[in-house]
Amino acid sequence: MNGSLHTIDGRNVLRFERRLAHPVEKVWRAITEPAELAHWFPAMVALEFQVGGQMRFTFPGGEMDPAMDPTEGTITELDPPRVFAFVWAGDPLRMELRPDGAGSLLTFTYTFTDRPMAGSYATGWQTCLDALAAALSGTTAREPAPYPERHDAYVEAFGLGEGTAREDAGGCTVHFERLLPHPVEQVWPALTGPGEAPAAGGEPPAPVTNGYVPAGPLTAVQTGTVLEYAWLSDGEPAGRVRWELTGGHPAGTRVALTQTLPAASAEDRVTALAAWHTQLEILADHLRGVTRCPWPKERTEELARHYSEVAR
Repeated sequence: MNGSLHTIDGRNVLRFERRLAHPVEKVWRAITEPAELAHWFPAMVALEFQVGGQMRFTFPGGEMDPAMDPTEGTITELDPPRVFAFVWAGDPLRMELRPDGAGSLLTFTYTFTDRPMAGSYATGWQTCLDALAAALSGTTAREPAPYPERHDAYVEAFGLGEGTAREDAGGCTVHFERLLPHPVEQVWPALTGPGEAPAAGGEPPAPVTNGYVPAGPLTAVQTGTVLEYAWLSDGEPAGRVRWELTGGHPAGTRVALTQTLPAASAEDRVTALAAWHTQLEILADHLRGVTRCPWPKERTEELARHYSEVAR
């Protein structure tokens, strides 16, 4: 894992640096010539090799989202054999080369808007750059660790598991949004557990509750997409907890988790943030086949200290 995530002019910028044991001229051909790009880039590329030149990306075999096949781009910067930059489906990519001893230093950046996708993008581009290094050496890229493991390592490194507490008219809403690198057909059963299907008016499944936020009855259920229930304070409904899933994407399932709180102390918000952050980590581990039982209290306490600092 060697990618880093930055925010520049309000957009997310993923950055990789790779030292390659090959001269700049050889690497330049590998990153600009369509026949060479085919060995490592995630799409087949056709291009007009000039600034303003059009590019076309296709995905033979339908490996990618059909909505992206084909897509177009434009070359925005071209300085052989130093800089090759273009826009692909609205997102800028830039590759810069400079000599590094007998080899080259490649700096690769990808700029995008959808921050929860950063772990997926980083995992994908890391795999591509590994394939580039192997193609330059005439070898096969080493078999990587399983995709979910690599993805979740980037989630941790980039702080993508962080939640927020947003002020609103009724108090505040604690909000998390995270991509899980698994299809919704796996995520939904992980949330509902074994037994009867959940239904409005019944008890919420144990995997969507915790001991920090007392659970009341289910208020809304949409199979595969929504689980919502009342949470209780002194035995009375105080707000809602809502899990909402969006599947159907090759990268996995997007989870939006919210808890509404009345006008409350900072301590109540910190407790909610720490508890749900822990719970999403437990869910991600479970989906990778890792069981964390009993509840990791030390982790929740660590996160509570973190969110207390953030709130100051």
